Amino acid sequence: MPAPSRKATQVEKEDAPRRFVFLLLDKFTMINFAGAIEPLRLANHVMGFPIYTWALAGEGGIEKTCSNGATFKLDFGLDEVDREDTILVCGGIEIQKTTSKPVIGWLRREARRGVAIGGLCTGAYALAKAGLLDGKKATIHWENQDGFAEEFEEVKLTKSVFVMDGNRWSTAGGISSIDLMLRIIASDHGEDLANNVADLMIYSTIRTDQDTQRLSIPTRIGVRHPKLSQVIQMMENAIEDPRSPADLAEDVGMSTRQLERLFRRYLNRSPKRYYMELRLQKARNLLMQTDMSVINVALACGFASPSHFSKCYRSHYNTTPYRERGTQGMPSPGIGVRLSI
Repeated sequence: MPAPSRKATQVEKEDAPRRFVFLLLDKFTMINFAGAIEPLRLANHVMGFPIYTWALAGEGGIEKTCSNGATFKLDFGLDEVDREDTILVCGGIEIQKTTSKPVIGWLRREARRGVAIGGLCTGAYALAKAGLLDGKKATIHWENQDGFAEEFEEVKLTKSVFVMDGNRWSTAGGISSIDLMLRIIASDHGEDLANNVADLMIYSTIRTDQDTQRLSIPTRIGVRHPKLSQVIQMMENAIEDPRSPADLAEDVGMSTRQLERLFRRYLNRSPKRYYMELRLQKARNLLMQTDMSVINVALACGFASPSHFSKCYRSHYNTTPYRERGTQGMPSPGIGVRLSI
């Protein structure tokens, strides 16, 4: 693999390499961590000398275990870093529990010192909890978006693969950290180097912050029918205030009967049933990811009464909303996220 031309990068061997500090939270997911650190290693390999260095940090300063059970030794604890460093918070499962008060305090302190900070996967939750994403654009894994949006209304949540808003960054999890790091490498040292790194990783499609994290609706449902996709998109955008099949049909220029036949043919269910499943899926996400009351969950998913919500939920999931959460009676009204992927 040829080294990039001097036009592509102005870095010299004697220049100080840029350092990334990976803050590992308990039960962080390995894939987003590996997707961030490997492009840095390969960039050094292509250049033939270090243009990037990294260190592993974490509360306690000894070691951290990721969600698959692998353990990593830490270089230091919640110590002060250089202002030129970049902190990347690696999140994973049970992020509410792992985002401790010392972690929040450390993030706020480093942010006040002007350090650039990003959140990988559910690491965005830690940044938001520390108030570092207030008024900024951000992203998080699609499974966690419902709960995140309910707790952090001041964050401009997007469905992008990654987001860079000033010196606050976030990724959607999975391999999206690769895309973020390739963007950073290209910005630091040119597109040639980023493309060389992508080639070494057998990464043929580099995504941008304009790409969304989920598959298109036709790909998800396995059907390529423009009007069906359009109706499903309208359903997904109107969970709190459900629209009638007649209104949806009118918007795409067909009759209600035609819409019924379309859903029966391709999805083997009625539009009403499909819509209900979407609403119940969001309700389950909110029950599992937040401490919203069951009443508020019901309202957020378009149910006029808790009793109707409970009846529909039990019919679909064979359990009640209260048992799904693992408690009886009303939860506390406070909102907190138990994110997991």
